[in-house]
Amino acid sequence: MNSDMLIEALDLPPSSQVNQRVPKKLLLENGAPTSADKRIINDGVEELQWVAALKPTTIGIPDYRDDVREYLEIAVLRLTLRTEAKATRIVELVHRAVPYPLLLLTEKAEYTAPTDLSAAQKRWSQGEAGRTVLEGDVVTDGWDAQQDPKRWPSFLEALALGKQPRATLYALYQGWIDALQALRAARITGIFTLASNAEDAARRRDALQEFARLDAEIARLRATAAKESQMSRRVELNLELKRIEAARDVARANL
Repeated sequence: MNSDMLIEALDLPPSSQVNQRVPKKLLLENGAPTSADKRIINDGVEELQWVAALKPTTIGIPDYRDDVREYLEIAVLRLTLRTEAKATRIVELVHRAVPYPLLLLTEKAEYTAPTDLSAAQKRWSQGEAGRTVLEGDVVTDGWDAQQDPKRWPSFLEALALGKQPRATLYALYQGWIDALQALRAARITGIFTLASNAEDAARRRDALQEFARLDAEIARLRATAAKESQMSRRVELNLELKRIEAARDVARANL
């Protein structure tokens, strides 16, 4: 699954398309807070392309303003990385560097790995006027050859611009984040379904975080129990394991 297929799935109007290369110098100036980050960008980024600018004049969806954030435009960028790039850090740096909410498609130059799609909400910085910061984690996902063959067509269909909320650019952007969260949930439940409303989407986001936390705790307890030699302590660990597995089942039910 490459970036061209994802861009096609977004079904963006010609009026929004930019298709211009973004100089790496701009990324270094705006997205590299430390010398180590500058090296990561220099060594890892092959190319950054501005695919589209989604704003009221190009897609007919109103902008959004409140005391927390201002969404005048959504940028769609394609990031091409070199083979040994530190992808997770570079993706975060690109999201931090662009002042607009960003839909980022990330691929390797040699197409040795599938394209990832990422998004992250932004808000005004509380410490520096006029500066935006990420609100929460970057939500990233991509093709999983083992899990996604049956679910991927539904996910691609859910990405289309015409399928997203159109009240504001903020609602539109949240719609794409919710689609990514739905794909994550589908890998646990086996069924891809979009949230029916904002409340359901928020509950799913919380449940995904809780499921991941409990899953990690279960793995830790199992490893500890396997090494434990005292029978009484192993019994305690197994009881705790069952309690957490039950809590994980609750989280799964909320997906």
